[in-house]
Amino acid sequence: MKLLVGTDIIEIDRVKAAIEKSKSGRFLERVFTEDEINYCESRNTARYESYAARFAGKEAVSKAFGTGICSKAALNEIEILNDSLGKPFVALYGGTRKYFNEIGAPEISISLSHCKEYAVAYVSILVEKGSLK
Repeated sequence: MKLLVGTDIIEIDRVKAAIEKSKSGRFLERVFTEDEINYCESRNTARYESYAARFAGKEAVSKAFGTGICSKAALNEIEILNDSLGKPFVALYGGTRKYFNEIGAPEISISLSHCKEYAVAYVSILVEKGSLK
């Protein structure tokens, strides 16, 4: 077995500025899924913290993959939602899901946190030894 890990930290104000600069909503559509947008917008005054934490989570997943953001780990193909208890989980789609299946990983564990200025994410993926390309 091999443990893949990824972490990311981001300034919440950077994400807020990107969202506000993109008046057409193009930034949100390129980066986040519809369900992520609905969740973050429901957070009212904490929406930017929620967006930033999910952005950090997407980056952390790509770092755990060892690929960075690319066709094997596309931002809009990595979805971070919460279960009924509020615990975040990762869903993958398209080429990102295909790559995840290729490396033989059964699941992704993720932890998100934020404070007034920063959001951080930590991801771990357990894979069978020798299954990485």
